[in-house]
Amino acid sequence: MLTGKQKRFLRAKAHHLKPIFQVGKGGVSENMIKQIADALEARELIKVSVLQNCEEDRHVVAEQLAQGAGAELVQVIGNTIVLYKESKENKQIILPR
Repeated sequence: MLTGKQKRFLRAKAHHLKPIFQVGKGGVSENMIKQIADALEARELIKVSVLQNCEEDRHVVAEQLAQGAGAELVQVIGNTIVLYKESKENKQIILPR
């Protein structure tokens, strides 16, 4: 579980990132969750965009993605979701205590 200070730190890091995944009409699929988990292993911090035609609520989508990929939900702002998961292989982000 992330502390408030760690979430603030990650939000600041994520500010300059562009979304690398989009959730659309099809919603969240197993394949998407696997790809997001792989991307989190490589990058640790990613943004996901929820498109207008997505039938599910963005907060529900955020929870599904976080649980499916085993990641921490950092933020849902507008239609953008920020996810973080510590990498096992190449740790790049050092969180404040």
